[in-house]
Amino acid sequence: MAMALGDKGPMVEMNVTPLIDVLLVLIITFMVITPLTPSGLDALVPQPDPNAKPDEQVLARTVVITIDRGRNIKINQGEPVDIRDLGNRLDDIFKNRNERIIFVKGDDSLEFITVARVIDVAKGVGIDKIGLVTESLQESQ
Repeated sequence: MAMALGDKGPMVEMNVTPLIDVLLVLIITFMVITPLTPSGLDALVPQPDPNAKPDEQVLARTVVITIDRGRNIKINQGEPVDIRDLGNRLDDIFKNRNERIIFVKGDDSLEFITVARVIDVAKGVGIDKIGLVTESLQESQ
């Protein structure tokens, strides 16, 4: 029996099997540890003083459109406004403002279509954000 000795010299390939074993152990370890790390952030949020009066500038900037049971539309509890004139009034209010935000407060007995018409008029004059105010949320604050 003859052995074939080639001119290739000694074998220099590295055995990667132990490296793969270590890699798999590390992957499993990280998979087990990752869910155990806390994912929250402890933050102390400053609370407003309950006895302090609201800032007058904030109240002046806030626009609340109220719709009562008789479908009367009022801006900031002012005089009733017709739905046809609402767009012009809102345009006058917001012509010099950067933030175009309103809140719509409708009576619970109204159908949503009435509130939707007011929202459509507001969107038509370029109001960016519209918030809906409900009675239950207002009472809880």
